[in-house]
Amino acid sequence: MSQFYKPHRNPNWNYGGKNWRLSRGKIDLFVECPRCFYIDNKLGTARPRGYPFSLNAAVDHLLKKEFDFHRKQKSAHPLMKKYGIEAIPFSHEKMDQWRDSLRGGVEYFHEKTGFRVSGGVDDIWQNPKTGELYVVDYKATSKDSDVNLDADWQDGYKRQMEVYQWLLRRNGFSVSKTGYFVYANGRRDEKAFDGKLEFDVVVIPYEGDDSWVEKTLIDIKKILDDNNIPQAGKECEYCLYRNAVLEVINQNKENKNEDKSDTLF
Repeated sequence: MSQFYKPHRNPNWNYGGKNWRLSRGKIDLFVECPRCFYIDNKLGTARPRGYPFSLNAAVDHLLKKEFDFHRKQKSAHPLMKKYGIEAIPFSHEKMDQWRDSLRGGVEYFHEKTGFRVSGGVDDIWQNPKTGELYVVDYKATSKDSDVNLDADWQDGYKRQMEVYQWLLRRNGFSVSKTGYFVYANGRRDEKAFDGKLEFDVVVIPYEGDDSWVEKTLIDIKKILDDNNIPQAGKECEYCLYRNAVLEVINQNKENKNEDKSDTLF
């Protein structure tokens, strides 16, 4: 068995177990594919994880160091000044926890479902005059065209920010509908690599709407309390792959006149 992928999770980390919580990532998995979500959280078999993007993690780490410097100084970062954003990095005793999903991130106990909902933010800025908070997310890419939020696959980024906004509001904070994506774009037009990668960093505002979160939590509760495996997401490539594999296996058995014991979901 792979040392990286463990297909059978300890039940304590499944729904109903003492360690289970509903993370921001799990909420997004539900939106993408209820079946994969159920198999993961109720039955204890998660999708195989992709390998980490080390360059993205490095950009994330360095951006946090930059903004933490200004947090200590209670000063605006040059990017805030460049884009006319009246804000400074938010200082709070729980900031380190909020930015670490392994330590719980931003947490809220949702009474209607009994879920402990959580998510680890990249950063939070604050308007020094009004006290209003802005959720901030760091992203990194490398493309020739200007970065934006127009691709369908980036809808997950938007939901991510909206869950963070929802969590902070439920913790009693005044949170702006406007959040910011700090997007680092690795330049590919340099003459040579020379051992370094140059980035253009832009700030993209996004108007969030967290009104979908409450209903989604109720829907998740209904599915988790049901003993029937739900339908797959229409565009879930994992479910398409599983079904395609079973079809091939069953067809192969038929061709060999073997018993057809495998069934599709």
